[in-house]
Amino acid sequence: MNLARPKLAFLATAMLLVIGMKFGGAARAKTPVQSSATETGETTQAKIVRAMSAGPTEIATSARIVDTDAQGNTVVLREGNNGFTCMPGNPKVVGKPPMCVDAVSLQWFADAKAHKPKPTNTVPGITYMLAGATQRSDSDPNDMTSMPIEVGPHWMIMWPFDPKTTGLPTTHKATGAYIMWAGSPYAHVHVMGRP
Repeated sequence: MNLARPKLAFLATAMLLVIGMKFGGAARAKTPVQSSATETGETTQAKIVRAMSAGPTEIATSARIVDTDAQGNTVVLREGNNGFTCMPGNPKVVGKPPMCVDAVSLQWFADAKAHKPKPTNTVPGITYMLAGATQRSDSDPNDMTSMPIEVGPHWMIMWPFDPKTTGLPTTHKATGAYIMWAGSPYAHVHVMGRP
């Protein structure tokens, strides 16, 4: 059986999903889950620029930009109007990259941070990390000790994908798509590169 055709169909469906969410305007999520408290000398404008670097220009330009202070309180750096939220992350902390997310992804990340048994979102979410990221593992969502892995620009579909039904690999790839955290309720599709 030729797996190229199902993979192509899957990626085409994923792209249609992204386009639909991009122009459909998801509702704003209530609580960001990413801390980016950095050195006190960093300007608000520098954080906004870093947060916006994570998303496509047409999304980041109108996205809400939020940060968290040293106490974990949400700080709105700039209001937005397109249903996406961008965060500057903390470049000094593994696993805290700049990102732009829709409301569904924001909920997905909140569920993961709270160690819920599975995400509570009922539709797929979209996350952009076009400035790249660092992470600890492609297979274990709770790994906090492995050596950091550098990841180039990518975007993700936050939905429990099964590698057996998609035909996608479960190991990190520099190009193309793969399933991250396969076998866990938090499995999702990583698509390397820019959309």
